[in-house]
Amino acid sequence: MSTSKVAVIAGSTREGSFAKQLARAATRAVEAAGGSATFVDLREFEMPLYDGDLEEAEGLPKGAVALRDVVKAHDAFVFVSPEYNASIPAVLKNAIDWVSRPHAAEPGVAAWPGKVAGLLSSSPGALGGMRGLVHLRQILMNVGLQVVTEQFALGGAHQAFGDGAALQDERHRGGVDKVVGAVLRMTRALAAAGE
Repeated sequence: MSTSKVAVIAGSTREGSFAKQLARAATRAVEAAGGSATFVDLREFEMPLYDGDLEEAEGLPKGAVALRDVVKAHDAFVFVSPEYNASIPAVLKNAIDWVSRPHAAEPGVAAWPGKVAGLLSSSPGALGGMRGLVHLRQILMNVGLQVVTEQFALGGAHQAFGDGAALQDERHRGGVDKVVGAVLRMTRALAAAGE
């Protein structure tokens, strides 16, 4: 069986964000669990806010096409989101929306269905961004992803990381590992069923 390819998507563009630090920790966790991980920084995929008139006139922006290609090349995803006003950041929703649009001969949402996703969040607050994961789960299921039940919300994120964006608390590392493990198990099970 081939190695599962997992894209870890940080839902924040700020370089020092807790979401990016947690995404880097998740990337290492995927590799440690035997998967192949790609860290995805949305800052590298320039996209305007979704605009149907722009899409009709020019098609998908280059950043959206590039991100779509990344999505298509991976078997699974770990989304790592901060929480903005009890929901997810506009940059993450916008990226999902653009990738879900038709492109070339492929219909809308064609890049997502049948693949697996896991959810992580981070916040300085006690809930760790958990409220936003409710919305993110709904959005991802709607575009056809199979979202694992396990999720992890990192509270007190401003105190959670040590050198190299490493999680200092074993319980936090265990929470990330649990989600990563579930994503890899489901991805491998789906691959085996399709053989």
